[in-house]
Amino acid sequence: MDIRKIQMSGGSSYIVSLPKKWITRNKIAKNDPVGLIEQDDGTILITPNTTGEQIQKVWNYEVSAITDQTLFLRSLIGAYFAGYTTMRIWAHGRLPAFASEKIREFTNMAIGQEVVDETETEIVIKDLLNPAEMPLENTISRMSVIVQKMHEDAVRALKNRDLELAQSVISRDNDVDRLHWLIGRQTNLILGDINLARKMNVPLDGIMNYFLVSRIIERVGDHASRIAHNVVKLGECEPPEEILDMIGRVNEESIVIFKSSIKSFFDHDLKEANDIINDSLIFEDKCSGINKLAINYQAHIAISIVSISDSMRRVGDYSADICENVINYVTGKQG
Repeated sequence: MDIRKIQMSGGSSYIVSLPKKWITRNKIAKNDPVGLIEQDDGTILITPNTTGEQIQKVWNYEVSAITDQTLFLRSLIGAYFAGYTTMRIWAHGRLPAFASEKIREFTNMAIGQEVVDETETEIVIKDLLNPAEMPLENTISRMSVIVQKMHEDAVRALKNRDLELAQSVISRDNDVDRLHWLIGRQTNLILGDINLARKMNVPLDGIMNYFLVSRIIERVGDHASRIAHNVVKLGECEPPEEILDMIGRVNEESIVIFKSSIKSFFDHDLKEANDIINDSLIFEDKCSGINKLAINYQAHIAISIVSISDSMRRVGDYSADICENVINYVTGKQG
């Protein structure tokens, strides 16, 4: 820590000198303005960015015929998460054919990423989405609605032997993933740009809470997809009506618990969050009841039923995780 003493100027103004290295690195000249932003913990942030414009970051990546294609795609996703506003993919000679394919796959998965320039040796991707136009609350709400409908449709597909509906549930998991990626990107952008945090009205100590809840919702969506996969695996095999009715009732209860956890997150309701955690513990016993009944059926049916039951149980567990985050965050803010 660089310690500097406060000095008085003119009898009423307090001044402190700034480190020369910081001035040089940020190319600040005499009489240039800087922004002062007071934080909740009493500290003051000094920034050379007084316009509030988003910080532009460029990511360069060289590809060749021997580049690992899977690593290339994962690197694109990593750069997206890291908050790069421009991605430049280039090669010393002609770009290999897989580069365009993987870039197209990436832009279809990520929100706001578009190819703006392409030559034989270079492709440039730019972020066309203003992150401030996508409030985190709206994205969390949309994700929760999608996964609720996924779970409802997955069990409906099981009851009606509707394999087309099951495939629809599986494909919708991509929509949840795209929104989770967006929140991950916004998280890194906000942590690196205090002006963006102010524009989005998100406290720095709260942004990780949004990301954690987003991650949990994404996992709930995964389990809806897992139920749908089991429906497809069962094919034309129809489980007994008794077990289907029990699964339907338990699934409805899991959705109620999940919806309540999301409500407690938005309301910052400690009591409701605590009640949901207690309910989730009781809910586990109902899933165990399905498992006990499943062992009476043929092996291929029993295996899928137990897997479906486990996914519903996990929804209760993840709902409890959301509520634990609520309690931890709200208690910390109260302190």
